Order: sequence, then C-alpha cells, then structure tokens
Amino acid sequence: MHELSITQSLVDAVLDRTGERTVTVVNLRIGPLSGVLADAMRFCFDIVSADTPLAGAQLRIDEPRGLAHCKKCGEQFELTDLIMLCPCGSADVEVLSGRELMVLSVEVA
Repeated sequence: MHELSITQSLVDAVLDRTGERTVTVVNLRIGPLSGVLADAMRFCFDIVSADTPLAGAQLRIDEPRGLAHCKKCGEQFELTDLIMLCPCGSADVEVLSGRELMVLSVEVA
C-alpha cells in the first residue's frame, strides 16, 4: 500500500508550511488515473496525522473524472481506470484529466 508513504509525505509537506499551527482541513484532488486510492489515503491520514498538529483535521478529497480524447475518431470519453482504450477500440488517446494528485488548500485554526 503505497498510499501510506504518500500520506506521510503529504503530512510532512503540510507541517513544513504550517509549523505548529493547528490544521483543521486539508483539501486534495486525486484523479482516478493517479494510481492512488482516495479511500486508502483517508484511512492512512488518521494514522499518520496522529500526535501532530493535523490530528483530527478533516481530509476533503475532490475526485475528478478521468477524461481522454481519441486521436483516431476524435471522440472525448471517460476513463475510469488505467486501461486507456477508446470505445472505438483505439489506444491512440490523449489523457485530458484524471492524473491529478495535489494539495489544493490547507485551513488552519
């Protein structure tokens, strides 16, 4: 479960910016094509943030849709997993969104 190390890095990055101030909310964006499971990060966040100024903070995760454009037929379609095939059967696609893994904002008390 690599989400544990990613969550630890997230907590470390937030602490680097906020110091000892109490953090109340962390807003993330995790796309379905990022390879990171949002539910696993939610689980890990409570464990990793314990005994830090982030303890008890709310983790809000925006989960945008994965979208791609087919270079063969020109259609735009949704991607729900890492199998990047257009409904027409072409694998010549450009990913438009869904790979995001970012901190959007942090709220402190």
